[in-house]
Amino acid sequence: MSTLQIGSRPRAASTSPTRRSTPRRSDSSRWLILGVMTISVVYFLAPVWWLLVSSTKSDSGLFSGNGFWFNGFHLWSNIRSVFAQDNGIYARWLLNTLVYAGLGAALSTLFASLAGYALAKFPFRGSGALFNIVLAAVLVPQPLLAIPLYLLFSPVHLVNTYWAVLIPSMVSPFGVYLARIYAAASVPDEVLEAARLDGSGEVRTFFQISLRVMSPALVTIFLFQFVSIWSNYLLPALMLANESLQPVTVGIVGWQQQHGSGNAVPTNVVITAAALCVVPLVILFLSLQRFWRSGMTSGSVK
Repeated sequence: MSTLQIGSRPRAASTSPTRRSTPRRSDSSRWLILGVMTISVVYFLAPVWWLLVSSTKSDSGLFSGNGFWFNGFHLWSNIRSVFAQDNGIYARWLLNTLVYAGLGAALSTLFASLAGYALAKFPFRGSGALFNIVLAAVLVPQPLLAIPLYLLFSPVHLVNTYWAVLIPSMVSPFGVYLARIYAAASVPDEVLEAARLDGSGEVRTFFQISLRVMSPALVTIFLFQFVSIWSNYLLPALMLANESLQPVTVGIVGWQQQHGSGNAVPTNVVITAAALCVVPLVILFLSLQRFWRSGMTSGSVK
């Protein structure tokens, strides 16, 4: 039996707080990251700022003073000149672009959602190989397809028509990929099975249930395709010879190519036209942003 020695004191528990070794980022690395981020922001925003500032200048003011600061304010007169140039052809170009981008992106989103949903929820023999082909198509640069499409459309007399731009715009391999991934992760099989037991057909289930669940992905597909069609230049430039069928990108480049000729379009008009064609993209992005937010937070609270 152990005995307590006389005069011995029990050892007190150590009350000194233990030090934690917390990693601290050095000041030099912080300044390096901040410097890289600042350079990136300036690199991407400087052209946008120059475009906005230049659209407010007169034709002579573009070549005098600081290019990144205001030199008079002629924005409203420049806008009037844009829509009055060549008998108002710019408004026709904008309308054509809205048709190509809006209708093409809507149909592309619908077809991509159908294909992606089928690949995710209806497995069949060869579906994996077919999905790999879709992935390979994502890696193909779109400008490489312009000349083959021209050779395909020319014998059937689709060149120099609206269909020459609309038909290629209806296909989006990236949209099929994204729809397939999102449908597999977000559309529960139990919900589909319950809908089948209630007598709902596959088409009705897709449009009334699956499309609503996939709405964040569909908005993303629509926006990506809309921006891609809106900014596309090579395909419409190759397909459309009629000026009244051209989109705004081809029309602005045509104005710029007249520089130095007798009927040259003023430079400030060309720059203002380029700035105006960005406005619909900004409006579309801001108006669809709430769908992304709702999609990101829809499963956070049960």
